[in-house]
Amino acid sequence: MLIILSGVSGAGKDTIKKELIKKMDNVETLPSFTSRDIREGDIEGKTYHFVNKEEFEEMIENKEFYEYNVHHNKYYGTSKKLLKEKINSGKIVVKDIDVNGTENLKELLEKDTKVVTIFLRVEKEELKRRLESRIDKPDQAEIKLRLNRFDYEESKTNIYDYVIKNDELEKTVQIIMTIIENEQKIERQEEQEIR
Repeated sequence: MLIILSGVSGAGKDTIKKELIKKMDNVETLPSFTSRDIREGDIEGKTYHFVNKEEFEEMIENKEFYEYNVHHNKYYGTSKKLLKEKINSGKIVVKDIDVNGTENLKELLEKDTKVVTIFLRVEKEELKRRLESRIDKPDQAEIKLRLNRFDYEESKTNIYDYVIKNDELEKTVQIIMTIIENEQKIERQEEQEIR
């Protein structure tokens, strides 16, 4: 099963993903490939798989991604090989992907993998506050760029299975854990009906 978390930059996707991995057995993440620079605290293969722009473009040519996009002038993409390996091993994969990537991935995977999509909603003023208080403090131009994307991303919430207001971390994590457990039950029932 693939759990996709989306939401504007600063909505808390990464924090929630880490909490789910800590609290649930069999839940793992799948780091994207990216052409962005390594930041303080990043770990190769844990936060992202870091490649340069030319390597990323070669991977695009070789059709190595389920989906990829350019976000803030940097490439991000989901590896076909790595995602297949994790799902085939029976893991529940939690992945944070933007709204465009979600549409692509859902379409590509739904035939052979259960895909559950969750959009994390946050108020625009709260988002601005979160962005300004980040450790890797973005400059004002980047904050403006991210806030400008807010309305576009909000307009895509209709493609998601679940939309959750992320105003309290612990509550949001509990809601998502319940969603995952319920989706697992549905998946098991569907498998039994097929047999």
